Amino acid sequence: MSLAQSMATEFAREMTATRKTLERIPTDKLSWKPHEKSFTIGALGQHLAQLGMWAENTLNLDELDLKGPFDQKAVESTEEILAMFDKFTEASKAAFASTDDEKLAAPWALKVEGRTLFSRPRADVIRDFVLNHGAHHRGQLTVYLRLLDVPVPAIYGPSADEKSFF
Repeated sequence: MSLAQSMATEFAREMTATRKTLERIPTDKLSWKPHEKSFTIGALGQHLAQLGMWAENTLNLDELDLKGPFDQKAVESTEEILAMFDKFTEASKAAFASTDDEKLAAPWALKVEGRTLFSRPRADVIRDFVLNHGAHHRGQLTVYLRLLDVPVPAIYGPSADEKSFF
């Protein structure tokens, strides 16, 4: 199996777990947050939903130049978060389908108004900014769910609420 195929499989598996977690966000609690310095649960869900956009941009572009200011409209429902997630995830899966190992080894740059923040192989960017970043924020979301007494899904193994993850 090539690296590209392996990463596509891992991406699909991680996105399945992420969607399962996003589905649990209660629409009536989108403005809730556990601490004044924390994301709201709605903003955290929206951020997770947009990670697929990073994968698509990393696979389809040679660089991404962020230009400010970045003002994002807050989501109004769990369904909106899931629709955003599905859109970006499907676009990323399509991008993975046309990616090979050579492309994953090629450099990709993140810039802000023309200034390069970093340039790294695409595979590194996917691993750090999509897969690892997504697992980190998904973990945060499961804590939010626990604090709201919402059943936490099984992800890498059983949770206290779901004894089986098959």
